[in-house]
Amino acid sequence: MIPYGRQSIADDDVAAVVEALRSPHLTQGPRVKEFEEALSAYCGARYAVVVSSGTAALHAAYAAAGLGPGDEFITTAMTFVATANVGVWQGARPVFVDIDPATGNLNPSEIEAKINDKTKAIVPVDYTGRPADIEAINAIAKRHNLIVIEDGAQSLGGVLNGKRVGALADLTTLSFHPVKLITTGEGGAILTDNEKYYKILKRFITHGVRYEDFIETKPGDWYFEMTDLGLNYRLSDLQCALGLSQLKKLDRFLEKRRALVRRYNEAFALIKELIIPPADDERVQSAWHLYAIRLRADLTERKREIFSALRGRGVGVQVHHVPVHMHPYYRTHGYAEVDLPETEKWYEAVMSLPLYPDLTEGDQQYVIDAVKAVVHN
Repeated sequence: MIPYGRQSIADDDVAAVVEALRSPHLTQGPRVKEFEEALSAYCGARYAVVVSSGTAALHAAYAAAGLGPGDEFITTAMTFVATANVGVWQGARPVFVDIDPATGNLNPSEIEAKINDKTKAIVPVDYTGRPADIEAINAIAKRHNLIVIEDGAQSLGGVLNGKRVGALADLTTLSFHPVKLITTGEGGAILTDNEKYYKILKRFITHGVRYEDFIETKPGDWYFEMTDLGLNYRLSDLQCALGLSQLKKLDRFLEKRRALVRRYNEAFALIKELIIPPADDERVQSAWHLYAIRLRADLTERKREIFSALRGRGVGVQVHHVPVHMHPYYRTHGYAEVDLPETEKWYEAVMSLPLYPDLTEGDQQYVIDAVKAVVHN
């Protein structure tokens, strides 16, 4: 089976992890700071905080933003459930806005109608790796004194108007799951220019503990104090060693993904049954975490058949995503009547094809031929 995504691990990655394994520090050591500094430099943000998963990154960002009981945050349902779930864990309520039918990203023109006195944040998701229209969203947030938290789990290396993801929003979260742009096994990060958020994040991911700026008088050098309710969301030195090695190759990974996308687009451009994703342009360069094609409206009733036929031919297609409001938990918690027509149309039509740096030209051609054969069957 050719998977829709997978990690690209080489000997230098293995060597970096082995070196860390033989060092005095397996966790809370120097590689954590090194990885954070490398990420902030690459993305153009003042601060980076690495954590144990993309979900942990979202949770920490929501905590730093002060999301809590009685608050609402505006986001998209065309995302993995974590984007909404961690807000619910904080006691806040997600309010879903429909997508732009051209990109799959949250539609800025739909946002202001959903803002009220409970709204605290806007959480756009960079669907498939294409940066959302953060500039328009930032303008809306500024008018209403809201915080923008960009879910960049799929978009490390993406660019909007010359700025990389991580330098666009008040807080940006990343994921380093094996199918993402780089991997640490599991892992994630939060990027920000705001020192206040940075300090809260650092405490939140280490049990709410601080080792300086004490509230109480320090009785001795052993002393630390817990001032916030936090969790253990730390990333180990072993994982940071892998992340540092992977980050050095990110630009090469991105160029390979973009070359594969160009080849897919050329192959599918004239197939009337398919809608290909929007190409990069001077304003937006996607990180191309996913290559998501859509079936034309008259073909969506065949989606299950086409999906199964491709899987049967060894092409590991997937669907990204089941919209959050359609999951049983959300349907039974007040979202059964949510009206998101463009989101649901997208879900009915979309499938992700294999895309990762080590995808060979031969395997990609096999995928292309299989899609053409199945669609035209």
